[in-house]
Amino acid sequence: MTAAWTVSPSDETRHTPTDEDLWSESYYADFVQEDGSLGGWLRLGMYPNRQVAWWTTYIVEPDRPGVCSVNYGLPVPAGTGLVTEDAATQVTLEVRDPLQEFRITASAAATVLERPEQAYEVGGDSGGSPGSPGSPGAAARLDLDLTWTTDGTPYHYILTPRYEIPCTVAGTITIDGAVMSIAGPGQRDHSWAARDWWAFGWCWSSARLDDGTRIHLSDIRVPGMPVFFGYVQPALGEVRPITALSVTEEAGAHGLPASARIELSTGVGPDLAIAVTPLAYGPVLLRDDKSGRTSHFPRAMVHYEAEDGGSGLGWIEWNQPDGAT
Repeated sequence: MTAAWTVSPSDETRHTPTDEDLWSESYYADFVQEDGSLGGWLRLGMYPNRQVAWWTTYIVEPDRPGVCSVNYGLPVPAGTGLVTEDAATQVTLEVRDPLQEFRITASAAATVLERPEQAYEVGGDSGGSPGSPGSPGAAARLDLDLTWTTDGTPYHYILTPRYEIPCTVAGTITIDGAVMSIAGPGQRDHSWAARDWWAFGWCWSSARLDDGTRIHLSDIRVPGMPVFFGYVQPALGEVRPITALSVTEEAGAHGLPASARIELSTGVGPDLAIAVTPLAYGPVLLRDDKSGRTSHFPRAMVHYEAEDGGSGLGWIEWNQPDGAT
């Protein structure tokens, strides 16, 4: 019997949009260096009904300036392609082997930020594009060539057209000519549906523990109608969908949560309680050019410490729409 969360290889390709204004298709990926010294996240979001694509990327190191690359004005790739470019940014996504190997290469204008909250001024209402006179940090050039190789079972959420794949990540990040080699855990995901970033908040997290266990979760914070998704995937075991989830966070400066706690159950084995400690932040500001709405989107490379003794690394994000409850 096929599991409900099984992913079809054909879903790796682009999908036919509906006529909804905010219908989008998103390819999303992140990574953490094995020792936690470096990490990054990358997203290409395509909005065919608005004839625009978003590139949002952040490279982080603990206690060091971050490198933010944002471009909200790229053309939507033609046809079923995954290549887009303008004068400042060139991005190529490549499904090299469906559900097994995925590559991102890019060369893009970027900004070096001394403080992560400055990212809310890059490409936003109070700032300019990376490297422009209105940008809060120094201009930089970001080049990357990274490959995500599947390291687990792809998981398709039941209630939304989205899947996630645990991966190992290898390749290079180059900032102003300085090359850094990448080797460590990560994940990638792909979704296609109408997505209103400014309607409600959420918390999403992806962890790889030292014993190889993968934990992915989404805490959707719709007032009066909370929803959660996620799974636990032991290194040598079957996928276990999450049956109960609580995520709480401690407020920090500029809306960047200072810590978090995850409690979850799969109905199989003991419940899990995990402390989350940010190592470095990589936030961006998301804006709706039609309505003027904005959403602060803090992402963080984090360390996970489970009460049962397990620990690991990964990423966590919060969507914080301005004015939303």
